[in-house]
Amino acid sequence: MNLEPLDPTSLPAPVDVSDNRVALAAVDAVIDAGPYDATWDSLSHYRAPQWYRDAKFGVFLHWGAFSVPAFGNEWYSRTMYRRGTPAFDHHVETYGPHDRFGYKDFLPHFRMERFDPQAWAALFKRAGAQFVVPVAEHHDGYTMYDTARSRWKVTEVGPQRDVMGDLLEAVDQSWLVTGASSHRAEHWFFMNDGTTFDSDVRDPAYSDLYGPAMRQETNPTERFLEDWLLRTVEIIDSYRPQILYFDTGIETPSFEPYLRRLAAYYYNRAAEWGREVVINYKWESFAPGSAVLDIERGTMDGIRPEVWQNDTSVSRTSWSWVEGHDYKDASELIQELVDVVSKNGNLLLNVGPRPDGTIPEEEVALLEAVGDWLAVNGEAIYGSRPWIVFGEGPTAPAAGSFTDAAAAVYTAEDIRFTRMTEVGHEYVYGIGLLRPEDGRMRIRSFGSDCRLLNRPIVDVRVLGSREPAEWTRTREHLEVVLPDSELTGPGGAVVRIELAPAGPALRTDFFHGLNI
Repeated sequence: MNLEPLDPTSLPAPVDVSDNRVALAAVDAVIDAGPYDATWDSLSHYRAPQWYRDAKFGVFLHWGAFSVPAFGNEWYSRTMYRRGTPAFDHHVETYGPHDRFGYKDFLPHFRMERFDPQAWAALFKRAGAQFVVPVAEHHDGYTMYDTARSRWKVTEVGPQRDVMGDLLEAVDQSWLVTGASSHRAEHWFFMNDGTTFDSDVRDPAYSDLYGPAMRQETNPTERFLEDWLLRTVEIIDSYRPQILYFDTGIETPSFEPYLRRLAAYYYNRAAEWGREVVINYKWESFAPGSAVLDIERGTMDGIRPEVWQNDTSVSRTSWSWVEGHDYKDASELIQELVDVVSKNGNLLLNVGPRPDGTIPEEEVALLEAVGDWLAVNGEAIYGSRPWIVFGEGPTAPAAGSFTDAAAAVYTAEDIRFTRMTEVGHEYVYGIGLLRPEDGRMRIRSFGSDCRLLNRPIVDVRVLGSREPAEWTRTREHLEVVLPDSELTGPGGAVVRIELAPAGPALRTDFFHGLNI
């Protein structure tokens, strides 16, 4: 592939970020103003907002210059410098030696010339998403927003526009919640392999892009940690995201005091805005209760008392655009959503745009399929809460992170549960993970012998049908005949039962009628 390398004369001068005293003092002033201070004791008073617990489903976006080579995955900026890897060999064969054409040379070709933020926002809304979280900066050091702390940004190199700002504005105008994710922490070591041979990573002229490029086992310095903090503060103040997602790298001990300062700053800023916000974190980087736990490409083995999140992608291959994706199908994505929600979680589903600013047709179709299912069955998802048990059936997906290498093989006996309480009504939903071939959904947890229902059933409906359902209840199960409209399509059918109202508790009269 014949791509022109970056013209160094087109770049502005490097930004001097060596003295952060004034900026850090401003951060500390916001922290000192409260209501939160930078201690885990104070931050433990945080509670995830109701809007987030109700939202259930959001869209994640991995976009950036790594989509130009579109090889392997979004870690191309690292693997292209790792000798002995397919990415290294591919790079040399396709673009030439690393000292002549390095990662920086892809940046001008990330043009986003067909990017339509309003169309993207409309697609995400059609998909049923309630929040949108684009990557602000990946491990490669190239920002998708207009930063004052670097010249390596989309407003200077590549699209020549603030693509994240434009997208978040369109998302906000569509009445969806805006977010942003930071993957900056791993930039400390990400380009280190390029220092071990003759590559452009060694060139001092580009050290502010590739920079620190230190060994992975070393700890970040104070200067790097200050820069990480101030870059994140800049995202908060410039774009006011209500979700701030962090990738791995921040769980190392050196980040701990900076995480406390960042959380206190963000929560205090949000209090000024009159908004409730969410921090997503992985592993044990934040103290329990101070933010919302995220499990990458995975799930819980049961109901978690506090809301959590699973971030996953439409593809097993990569989070970003690459050639030859191994896509999940729509049923699997719906099953992931349902399983997560039944366990008190939210799903953040990723798509990866092409470098021209278009979302691949396969990914558009998957989002639309999820949206079509939610248009019929969203009543069982949005605003719901876990039931007594999360589900039933013979199939148990592996719990933990990175468990989606293969799709769980569900059966028609695999069902998940949610509940919803409205004024005067209490509903429990049985959500099938696969549609039964005989058209009859059998729910063992609703059988009379199971004793999970402590009140009579007064109504049974199949979502998507206006007619009362045909049903029978035995000791073994509740059996519901599905209408023809709910026998086919991605995902499963949903049965809603309404329970009889709970009557007032009777008072025991110790003075009348007891012959005492």
